[in-house]
Amino acid sequence: MPRDDISWTPPPDARSSDQPRQIRRILTLFRPYRARLALVGLLVAAASLVTVASPFLLKEILDTAIPQGRTGLLSLLALGMIASAVVTSVFGVLQTLISTTVGQRVMHDLRTAVYGRLQSMSLAFFTKTRTGEVQSRIANDIGGMQATVTSTATSLVSNLTSVIATIVAMAALDWRLTIVSLLLLPVFVWIARRVGRERKKIATQRQKQMAAMAATVTESLSVSGILLGRTMGRADSLTKSFADESDELVDLEVRSNMAGRWRMAVIGIVMAAMPAVIYWAAGIAFQLGGPSVSIGTLVAFVSLQQGLFRPTVSLLQTGVQIQTSLALFQRIFEYLDLPVDITERADPVHLDAVKGEIRFEDVAFRYDTDDRQGPILDGIDVTVPAGGSLAVVGPTGSGKSTLSHLVPRLYDVTGGRVTIDGFDVRDLDFDTLARAVGVVSQETYLFHASVADNLRFAKPDATDEELHAAAAAAQIHDHIAALPDGYDTVVGERGHRFSGGEKQRLAIARTILRDPPILILDEATSALDTRTEHAVQEAIDALSADRTTLTIAHRLSTIRGADQIVVLDDGRIAERGTHEELLERAGHYAALVRRDAQLETVG
Repeated sequence: MPRDDISWTPPPDARSSDQPRQIRRILTLFRPYRARLALVGLLVAAASLVTVASPFLLKEILDTAIPQGRTGLLSLLALGMIASAVVTSVFGVLQTLISTTVGQRVMHDLRTAVYGRLQSMSLAFFTKTRTGEVQSRIANDIGGMQATVTSTATSLVSNLTSVIATIVAMAALDWRLTIVSLLLLPVFVWIARRVGRERKKIATQRQKQMAAMAATVTESLSVSGILLGRTMGRADSLTKSFADESDELVDLEVRSNMAGRWRMAVIGIVMAAMPAVIYWAAGIAFQLGGPSVSIGTLVAFVSLQQGLFRPTVSLLQTGVQIQTSLALFQRIFEYLDLPVDITERADPVHLDAVKGEIRFEDVAFRYDTDDRQGPILDGIDVTVPAGGSLAVVGPTGSGKSTLSHLVPRLYDVTGGRVTIDGFDVRDLDFDTLARAVGVVSQETYLFHASVADNLRFAKPDATDEELHAAAAAAQIHDHIAALPDGYDTVVGERGHRFSGGEKQRLAIARTILRDPPILILDEATSALDTRTEHAVQEAIDALSADRTTLTIAHRLSTIRGADQIVVLDDGRIAERGTHEELLERAGHYAALVRRDAQLETVG
């Protein structure tokens, strides 16, 4: 496995703080929904025009219909104001429906894109990244953008249209009062931008803290984490550690909500006071002999002004919200910009049938090209004929598991090549590789689902008879059938309802169901006791029949019958031959056999 000192950092483009570029990238997310957004724009424009008409109707009521006693005109104008409110509400509901649907589709696209990107990452990425961090990016970061994605675009268009239409209407009523109303607007915009920048910084810190908490929960509240915490007497310590992280999140949440709150409150107070300023300005102008303003015009203007302030404040708040959301988008784009190490060629080779010959041709591998600790593997030349068996042994850290990971392309070689039936594995399509190579490792992974669902993960269309046959070959059918719920038994988190040997046999049954021509056994029995190992070994023997088998072994008793045994030492082949040939040489392999014998004697 990769060493712990390797840590992932975002690529330079992902760390870039180029805000205009980031905004353009966000806008491209909405491109597939242009038609729906255009419809939203039309609804918004229509609603804004209808809303602006109401103050003019009010002006006519106050200046004409009431003073002149024209009841018919008064009724018509009043009905017009009511109709305006109804139409605006209907348009508002429709635009909310469409914009929310678009926003949710964009969030779906983001979640799917991030998940798909992570599925294409090499094994090295997941050995360097905490599981909770990955989950937090998909759940918390994308979830945190929900309000912005679902409503911000509509709010932006709606409020901007309302502001423009209202300013035009105000200018049509009285351009002098309009200038007075707009004097402080640039100051408000400047304040809102500063608040937005502050909240963006805090949002980045907050999401990192949420990711850390998610990682802590994932690790400490899993079945393995609970077992470790309780058996080590660290439950109280883990609780205190989580409480400290949660307390830090409380501080960040408070700071996020309070950042610029007083400045935005001042803006609200000033805007609420503006009608009084307008009345005062109109009164002073009249007393000084300036142009008089009719009561209807003044009331209509103040009504428009109040209509202007609401979308203006909303626009400023939207700007702040966008600034905050940019921090979340940046964290998502970091994952979308991750370089994919394992990729499929533009014109990959597809094999309908795989015989199973494996060749390692002068293979070299290191986890990082600038790794100063030297290669993990170097100069590996081995051929495994179709249907043959190769066992790889050696001390811990000699590169055994890494060698096995090169066949299914969990890693790519950094020198030489690995071939299947003469084709470089890097030239084969992923479907061919997945069908050709089956892996049973020491760490068996089972989903929190039924036994049948876990087995069908290898072959979704498998019949019950096929499940039973595979389980019988793996020496586990009788045990499953004896359970109260049989194959519908839920295995529990990571299969903890089953013993280690039972989980291994379930994994073997799953691989039998897939029926790959090449089988990799990565220390599949090393963690089992002797009796359980014997049962599992019988299942492995059934699985290995007529397949090309690559076995990574810790206990040498399991590989004595291999056609060829390779001994790795410090990433190189130290010895190769059959069990008998290597014993006669009295070298590395013979020393490992003696060590096993001593351990069994002690045991």
